Amino acid sequence: MFSARLPWDRPENALARRERERRAAGLPIVDLTESNPTRVGIPYPTEALREALGAGATHGYEPAPFGLSSAREAVARGYRAVATPVDAEQVLITASSSESYALLFKLLCDPGDAILVPEPSYPLFDYLARLEGVRSFGYRLTYDGEWHVDLDSLAAALALAATNGGRARALVVVNPNNPTGSFVAASDLARLGEIAAGAELAVISDEVFADYRFATRAPAATCLAAAPAITARALTFSLGGLSKACGLPHLKLGWMVVAGPPAATRAALARLELISDTYLSVAGPVQRALPRLLDLGAGVRAAILDRVTQNRTRLLAALGPTCPVTCLNAEGGWTAILRVPDLAGDGASDERWALALLADDGVLVHPGYLFDMPAGAYLMVSLLPAPNAFDRGIAAIVARCGDSVP
Repeated sequence: MFSARLPWDRPENALARRERERRAAGLPIVDLTESNPTRVGIPYPTEALREALGAGATHGYEPAPFGLSSAREAVARGYRAVATPVDAEQVLITASSSESYALLFKLLCDPGDAILVPEPSYPLFDYLARLEGVRSFGYRLTYDGEWHVDLDSLAAALALAATNGGRARALVVVNPNNPTGSFVAASDLARLGEIAAGAELAVISDEVFADYRFATRAPAATCLAAAPAITARALTFSLGGLSKACGLPHLKLGWMVVAGPPAATRAALARLELISDTYLSVAGPVQRALPRLLDLGAGVRAAILDRVTQNRTRLLAALGPTCPVTCLNAEGGWTAILRVPDLAGDGASDERWALALLADDGVLVHPGYLFDMPAGAYLMVSLLPAPNAFDRGIAAIVARCGDSVP
């Protein structure tokens, strides 16, 4: 009766089961996986947000496939404010970055085609692709003190897609990556453009965390749709949205910026207009409120950036020179990757650590394998939690790892 797009009957993993049981028993949890900014004590201009949405709700229905012109211009103006040349005609309003992916997979892929996605990355791409009848193949990011695209792995992913009966249609880049916090290196930009052009790939650049930079050096490009090294060669889509840029995940509005060779860009926009007109999914009130929401969101974003920056500083201070826990370098984002002792040596240490921390210390972290980290022992922690809870959780990780090392 049901489609085979997804494995619908997914067994509950051991960590999720232990978390559920602990919550059911009323036992406390220090949640270092929290990624919802509305639940961690970040101050919000509640009354001003209510007024903005209320004002937007008083108008009639104005269907617009690409989004209301006022909303598109507000997004473009935000890019231009940070010296990124974007025109409103390049902007398409969507209901979320997930919907942006769905629209783009419809635009670019036939059933059975493939997309190339980074590893490590957030475990979402395979679900989004499979729901559109598309397959995903991973290419690696390598770490040598800094993160880089493994170009040999990218070539292998292209070849693997071809030998499995489909054609790769898009190269997904996450800039900065979640969870690595790494922006695309300047040395990789031109090469990625060459590879995309040579293989006739569109580039989809997920830039939802681009505003959260804590590295001192500026990234090569925070908006690939405004990077000539990419757009001169390949059709390029940069994705953003209120969820991360303004800390407003509950208002459900995203956007994409379209750029590339002129003929390909015109063709893409014409087709996207038809696709978007079929759904018209974005609510009018949030679009009308968008100029004001972006203004209000600047303050929320600053508070979130201060939180993640301060928590990362506190984290690094807690990991002394003799500590068995180390933090991998990153340039931005909301996540830190901790390398912990690999006691088992079988690639399963990170899950054992996560289970032990939850059972014995009441600290919830994500094991690295959930993000396709390489073999070893890695724990992912969110930088969003309130400082007191964050400090308690990190102290428990350091103590438990210290106790395990002879």
